[in-house]
Amino acid sequence: MKKRIREPREKDRNEKQGKPGDFTASRATVASGRSASGDLALQKANYALSVHDPKLLPPPGAPEIAFAGRSNAGKSSAINTLTGRRRLAFVSKTPGRTQLINFFSLGSGAFLVDLPGYGYADAPESVRKHWEMLVGEYIASRDSLAAVVVVMDARHPLTPLDLQLLAWLREAGRATHVLLTKSDKLSKQAAQVTLSKARKELSTVCPGATVQLFSSLKGEGIDEANSTLSRLAFRKNKAPPKGE
Repeated sequence: MKKRIREPREKDRNEKQGKPGDFTASRATVASGRSASGDLALQKANYALSVHDPKLLPPPGAPEIAFAGRSNAGKSSAINTLTGRRRLAFVSKTPGRTQLINFFSLGSGAFLVDLPGYGYADAPESVRKHWEMLVGEYIASRDSLAAVVVVMDARHPLTPLDLQLLAWLREAGRATHVLLTKSDKLSKQAAQVTLSKARKELSTVCPGATVQLFSSLKGEGIDEANSTLSRLAFRKNKAPPKGE
């Protein structure tokens, strides 16, 4: 079994948690649990549990929207901004060290899943290998995974490691949405040029992927992200047509 890697803060948090959310919710339960506005009810996010080994993942059920991204790309800040919570996702001072899959239950019956960051240069080899095992297996085999949000710094998008992740997602047939974070660091014209280039490259490396600009600092792109993720989440558990 792989050596367990986790932060002391997360260990304390895990030991204090009660019963996790209902991961085995039926399709009907999930559909009826949608918020009145028809979105994911991201602002009702609550911590459910953390997993360090794909063998310990809970039984699949309610749709899961997973967030992945390079360390320092702004993934934790994006999650906190979308959920309206300052510290729902922990912004680590030592990026690349947190090697857990963290689940957060949403008011809609779905789950937000925070995948460990990647690409931190000083991370030990054991940490990098653990990330590949943990995230790779989750992406490849998780039945309830509705979509993956790939978080990229708008100033440095589509790095080699981003492209590796996108290749995994394409091979697994996963719905993909890209958040180009920290867009406030670019001029409006530069941001639009970056968005256009990213959309063009994604059409080749990950066909079907969608992309948008996002700024946690200025709160820009929240409505667009919420709308896209809600559509992807509830499409996952949409009842099949009669006769199928």
